[in-house]
Amino acid sequence: MTVKITSASAVNALAVLRSINKEANQTQQQVSSGYRIETAADDASYWSVATVMRSDSTNLGTIGDALGLGAAKVDATYTAMNSAIDLLGDIRAKLVSAREPGADKDKINAEIKEYKEQLQTIVESTSFAGENWLLNGDTAAPPTWQVISGFVRAPTGEYQAQTIDFPSSQTILIDKNNASGGLLTKSVDANAINNSGATSRNYYLLNANSTTPATGTEIAIDNNTTGEQLTDMLDVTDALLSSLTTTAASIGVMKTRIDDQIDYTADLADSIDKSVGALVDTDMDEASIRQKAIETQKQMAVEAISILNTAASKILILLE
Repeated sequence: MTVKITSASAVNALAVLRSINKEANQTQQQVSSGYRIETAADDASYWSVATVMRSDSTNLGTIGDALGLGAAKVDATYTAMNSAIDLLGDIRAKLVSAREPGADKDKINAEIKEYKEQLQTIVESTSFAGENWLLNGDTAAPPTWQVISGFVRAPTGEYQAQTIDFPSSQTILIDKNNASGGLLTKSVDANAINNSGATSRNYYLLNANSTTPATGTEIAIDNNTTGEQLTDMLDVTDALLSSLTTTAASIGVMKTRIDDQIDYTADLADSIDKSVGALVDTDMDEASIRQKAIETQKQMAVEAISILNTAASKILILLE
């Protein structure tokens, strides 16, 4: 006679053991990967949010690099602008000394010429990452210089860059296309400065051989230069100094803004990374405790099945 005994307790114990093994595998995977939610199958909502936030964090890293590059450009421009202000101050001092009775204006002009050549060298060599904010050699200069500062997401989710802008007309010192576009190559009316109301007397500091040259007279002297001409040249030089000083101050403000944005971008990236971690990372302390608890449950389930199997074997012996 054949007897078949089906133990409901054993079936239930096996089901519990399978559930425990599944949970143990999940916990082990979370510990191994470090992620509580690694794929969309784990939790589609949290996974989607975390994926977008990781993308934002990556974008912020790129923006941080762009801000660093922009800061370097601004630093180079600021340094060159300060040097230009110093040289312009030296030129002014020489023009003042030329007013002294008996001054050798030809020799003074030789020194002024050296200062102007140094000015042109500084302007033409201030190039960083392919951009020179002090020099224009194109048909038309860009209206603004731009530094990437951040990004926003439009309502539809696409990426939109934000920039810090600076008017190029305030920084270009030499314009090789049209002299009127450069602060040091453009003509300045001395009469407009002192409000004399007389016929225009235009002067410019540098002759950069622009395609469209400046009108008027280059600031240069000789022993025939009159006191009135020296006064005009000093007035124009003072106006140029004022313009360059204002620009340097504005560039300094821009540099401070970029530095603040660099710090903010780094802090925001750290905050996003922490938020992503809170959403999807495994809590290792909790997972470790859960692993131990699951191991204990597994041992108990195996022991229960063993007991049930032993009991079933004893019943079969009695029925033989």
